[in-house]
Amino acid sequence: MAVIFDEMTSALFDAPNFPVVATVSEDGSAHSSVVWAKREGDTVLFCTQRNNIKGRNIAARPMVSVSVFDVENPYRSAEVRGRAEFTENDVQEFLNELSIKYTGIPKEPDEFDDLCVVIRVIVDKIVPFAL
Repeated sequence: MAVIFDEMTSALFDAPNFPVVATVSEDGSAHSSVVWAKREGDTVLFCTQRNNIKGRNIAARPMVSVSVFDVENPYRSAEVRGRAEFTENDVQEFLNELSIKYTGIPKEPDEFDDLCVVIRVIVDKIVPFAL
């Protein structure tokens, strides 16, 4: 069952903080990577390539964790857990939006864009943390 984001978690994902996506590999080990991401309602969106480790892990085992830390105060953070799904969102439009959020400039298309897919995380648990 999807949950509603609290104010702090929403703010953390709306700001240009760097989330870490954790997936489960075939052998049961954890795999994590830093991503650009955004909140859309009470879901989290990020981009990956279908055939990289993260993309293959999500296709086989869609349960993920996404942790985000406030770059100005790392003692403010939130972890969201849920089920990741591949979307039909326009990759170039999404990457451009994220590039503006994180760098302030639009993203130029490149040869890797066609390999990418936008992932939506349907969140079922939020673990906020603040000192």
